[in-house]
Amino acid sequence: MASLPAVSPPLWLLAELTYRCPLQCPYCSNPVELASAGTELSTDDWFRVLQQARQMGAAQLGFSGGEPLVRQDLELLVAEARRLGFYSNLITSGVGLTSDRVGSLREAGLDHIQISFQSTDSDISELLSGSRKAFAHKLAMAEAVKSAGYPMVLNFVLHRHNIDQIEQIIDLSHALGADYLELANAQYHGWALLNRDELMPSREQLKRAEKTTNAWREAHPDDMRLFFVVPDYYEERPKPCMNGWAKMFLAIAPDGLALPCHSARSLPLEFPNVRDQDIAAIWNESPAFNAYRGFDWMQEPCRSCPEKEQDFGGCRCQAFALTGDASQPDPVCTKSDQRSQVDAALTAANCHNATSASMQYRTWSASQSIIASTQ
Repeated sequence: MASLPAVSPPLWLLAELTYRCPLQCPYCSNPVELASAGTELSTDDWFRVLQQARQMGAAQLGFSGGEPLVRQDLELLVAEARRLGFYSNLITSGVGLTSDRVGSLREAGLDHIQISFQSTDSDISELLSGSRKAFAHKLAMAEAVKSAGYPMVLNFVLHRHNIDQIEQIIDLSHALGADYLELANAQYHGWALLNRDELMPSREQLKRAEKTTNAWREAHPDDMRLFFVVPDYYEERPKPCMNGWAKMFLAIAPDGLALPCHSARSLPLEFPNVRDQDIAAIWNESPAFNAYRGFDWMQEPCRSCPEKEQDFGGCRCQAFALTGDASQPDPVCTKSDQRSQVDAALTAANCHNATSASMQYRTWSASQSIIASTQ
């Protein structure tokens, strides 16, 4: 029997405080079955999680969701994170944020706020988010975050319906005083996978967006930093997903499930719950967390591939979504005999006349309907 590889401690903790969210974004990475999740962890539960993770060596902490601002105990959790010595980051839509709350989060010890936008156009923003007021509110909150002395970090999830706005996106971000701009193409998990044919940009759209981004970088080498993330499907080799399965990243879902990445609950594994076990036992001993550590689990061509120590076989969630077997090579890889699944999706993206009318939007009622249809 193969021995398990040496386990390094988790360095990055993602606290998904809630799946509740006032927006309905069709590319949300939350699970499609979000309505089936159990009750949210209490404040004391989260205190225990933070303490145990910090004792193991976790240093960076992200508060996310859903929309983490709907948790009224957010400031308490931020204060505890500061007391423990975490560097903490709030990942938010900005909806629910106010200037006063920016101040209270600053006072509690929050280090960093990242605000996400749907578009530079209020109509498209409303179409995607389901909120008429969201765009104007995001602009105001971006300014409030900047005024509070935080580094300005903005995120635009790119897809077919907004990627052609790339020049306006960069200009708006620069005008807001952004220090960092993430131009993150949707990756196809959760609701984004459900809407993949309607969201996937064409190859020409992607090329134009990259060209515009690179031109701005060259013209402004000492200005706002741009990070352009290509959809996995357009790559020939997989990314080293989370730097390897359960290698440094730990996510805790709102109901307490411990996961090696925020999409992993889609896999047919029995993930442990922090209500039942402590973080150290989960991280070191759980069969689910050890399932894809190291290289012994790999099938060919990954097992004998010289690149396996760089990409770790790619994304297990993507392999399962496209092949039904999480131990398969990530089909993004051109060495995979399942690459045809990705090529078919790209062909559809480059031929399909996608419309927003065909998308399924992230709502609790939609989630309940999807769950009912699979039972």
